[in-house]
Amino acid sequence: MELAGTTAVVTGSAVGVGRATTIELAKRGSNVVVNYSRSEDDAKETVALVEAQGARALLVRADVSNDAEVREMMAAAVKEFGGIDVLVNNAATTAFVGFADLEGMTEEKWDHILAVNLKGPFFCTRAAAEALKASGNGAIVNIASIAGVKSIGSSIAYAASKAGLINMTVGLARTLAPEVRVNCVAPGFIDSRWLRRGLGDFYEPVRQRTAEQTPLGRVSTPEDVAQIALSLIEGADFVTGQCVVVDGGAAIAN
Repeated sequence: MELAGTTAVVTGSAVGVGRATTIELAKRGSNVVVNYSRSEDDAKETVALVEAQGARALLVRADVSNDAEVREMMAAAVKEFGGIDVLVNNAATTAFVGFADLEGMTEEKWDHILAVNLKGPFFCTRAAAEALKASGNGAIVNIASIAGVKSIGSSIAYAASKAGLINMTVGLARTLAPEVRVNCVAPGFIDSRWLRRGLGDFYEPVRQRTAEQTPLGRVSTPEDVAQIALSLIEGADFVTGQCVVVDGGAAIAN
């Protein structure tokens, strides 16, 4: 796909992988919808970074787990830019609850994680499907996690939500073909503000241990993940329904 002049919607693009992906899209000439739910100041900074690349940006606050807000966001994208060519389902949440702490995974936490991480990408895809098909060369990239492959990470609910997203990627790829390709990226440990806040004092020891156990000798950055997302959008015209693990080989180390 040639990205110059296209329109991309990137959910959860205020920081981290979402921001990195948004900037890479803008560098290639794509206009971008910058979506956030809470981090307005960060999202405005992302908009400025997009515009610094010479691209246009539309800032939209929307909770991806709210179908009405998602439909309004996609309608705003079409109204502002004339269509949608790319959708990156990146918005996600979690609760840091040990797998053994079954009682700690409350119904409220479970429902919120599944609503954002699994229902959210479905709502966004459904709302954007008509515009993506009209593009004639639409592409969706879902940002999952190695947690969905190996059942590890911050909580059982998070791992289950990402496993569901990987599975849903295949179903959507089959459903939306041939007009729209749907692929998935499954990052491992990412050096990000999100993990720093979630792990607190445990962050640095976990990061160091993960890097030492990873064949490529470090943990991933948001830019590493964005690089693969962009490759699936612009450089993989005959690839759909696939999930690419981005972890420096950590998953194969033991």
